[in-house]
Amino acid sequence: MKKMYTLLLALLFAIGLLVGCGGNAGEEANETPTNETEQNEEGQSTEQAEQDFPVTIIDALENEVVIESKPKRIVTLIPSITEIVFGIGLGDEVVGVSDNDTYPEEVAEKEKVGGMEFNVEKIISLEPNLVLAHASNANSAEIGLQQIRDAGITVLIVNDAQNFDDVYDSIIMVGTATGEKKKAEILVEELKTKINEIKTKAQEVAEEDRKTVLVEVSPAPELYTVGANTFMNEIIEIINAENIITEDGWPKIDSEAVIERNPDVIITTHGFYTENPVENVVNRDGWQDITAVKNEQVFDVDSDRVTRPGPRIAQGVEELAKVVYPELFN
Repeated sequence: MKKMYTLLLALLFAIGLLVGCGGNAGEEANETPTNETEQNEEGQSTEQAEQDFPVTIIDALENEVVIESKPKRIVTLIPSITEIVFGIGLGDEVVGVSDNDTYPEEVAEKEKVGGMEFNVEKIISLEPNLVLAHASNANSAEIGLQQIRDAGITVLIVNDAQNFDDVYDSIIMVGTATGEKKKAEILVEELKTKINEIKTKAQEVAEEDRKTVLVEVSPAPELYTVGANTFMNEIIEIINAENIITEDGWPKIDSEAVIERNPDVIITTHGFYTENPVENVVNRDGWQDITAVKNEQVFDVDSDRVTRPGPRIAQGVEELAKVVYPELFN
C-alpha cells in the first residue's frame, strides 16, 4: 500500500511537471517571435500593425507608389491633407507642413516648408519617409516633387476632391499610405453618419420654403463663387437649398447676374482676409433690393470648415445648415 501511495505521488508530481512545462511552452510559443504579442496603443500586435506593408497605391496622377514600411516622419503640402493626417491620429509623425496650415493648433509648432511653391531643400532636410502632395498643384510642382523623389523620399499625390466621395477617397488613401487604414475607415463612417443626420433633418423643409443661396469665395469686383460639381455645391444640396450658380466649378460672376438671380441667402467665406465681409456685400451698388440683403440674410462663415475637403466637412455642412435654416438647425 505504501509502495502504491509512493507511486501515486510520483505520478501526480510528473503530471504537475507536464502541466507546468505545457504552460511554459505555450508562453514561449506566444513570446517567440516577440512581435506576435507586443501590443500597441490600439491593442493590435506589432505584427498586425505592420502586416499591411509594403503597400502599393495608385495616386491621383496614376503613379504607382510603393510604401515599404509605416512612415514615421511625414511632410504635408496642403492644409486639407494635414487635417486628414491629424484626424487619423498621426500628428506626432508630422514633421513639416505648408505655410497655409492653421488647424489643428499643433501645426503652429511644426516646421514650415513653404506655400504653393514649397522649399525642396527644407523638405529634404527634415528627412521624411513620406511626402503627401496634392493634385491641385502637382503638375506645376513636378520638378520639385521629382527632386524629392530623387533624394530617396516617397511622394504620394492625393486627389483634388470635387465631391464628398472624393473626400472620403482622400481620407482612405492617406490612411492606407500611413498604416492607419482602419482609423481612416472609421473616420469616414463617422462623417457619413453625421452628414446623413443633417440631410435627413433638412428634408423637413417644405418645397415652397427651400431657399436659394449664393456662396462667395472672393469679394467683388473679382467675385468668385461656388458652382456645380464641387463639394461645396454638394453641401448646399445636402441641406436642401438651391445654388443660384449653375456653372461648373468656381466661376467668376458679375454683380448684375447676382441681382438677376436674387438669392435668399448670401454666404461669404472670405472673412479671414477681408474686412467686414457682410458690410462689403450689403453696401454694393444695386444690391439693396436683393432678397438676402433686404432680409439681412448675409453671413460670413469659417472658410476652413466649408472649403477644405477634409475631416471637418461635417462641421461645415452643419454650419451652413444653421445659417440657411436657423429655425430648423438652431
